[in-house]
Amino acid sequence: MKSSPLSYVLALALIQGISAAHAEPAAQPQQTVAAGEYRVNPGDVLDISVWKEEGLTKEVLVRPDGGISFPLAGDLQVQGLTVDVITGLIIERLNAYLSEPVVTVAIKHSNQKFYVVGKVNKPGDIQSLARLSVMQALSMAGGLNAFADQDDITVIHRSGNKTVSLNFDYAAVSKGEDLEQNITLEPGDVVVVH
Repeated sequence: MKSSPLSYVLALALIQGISAAHAEPAAQPQQTVAAGEYRVNPGDVLDISVWKEEGLTKEVLVRPDGGISFPLAGDLQVQGLTVDVITGLIIERLNAYLSEPVVTVAIKHSNQKFYVVGKVNKPGDIQSLARLSVMQALSMAGGLNAFADQDDITVIHRSGNKTVSLNFDYAAVSKGEDLEQNITLEPGDVVVVH
């Protein structure tokens, strides 16, 4: 019986699948995330590529001054801009060198962090492209641990140029009461669970 090339390909795929199932799990690569209306911050890493231009594919770190450098486009101020706006700026600059460039900009890594410390199951920083409420941040920190005082949570919140300390009553908010306490956090805000 003569085997077709397709049967060899299928057999190879089956063998590779079985080998992969028994192999040690590989470290997960960092995935590019969709940005939506996220506004870029210093420390973010952008993945920028121009279709059919291998030399114009690059990961770019947003500098502390809010700028980036990209080949042919030069320096661009991107802090506070969305991915769509940044894409438009790069296309505008590249139009001088390329005919109808197709540019893709994605956020590879966000530097937008929130912090949850104290008596939670997973204290530390939380990175998120979306803004989080206090309850969402507490949930992402694994919830309160058995020793937490549900009535004694402090939110250190940025409001414009001021930093304010707000009380948060977890027990009340989880019952659907006093929901105005469940504010939207700003990057850098800290939730302290006593």
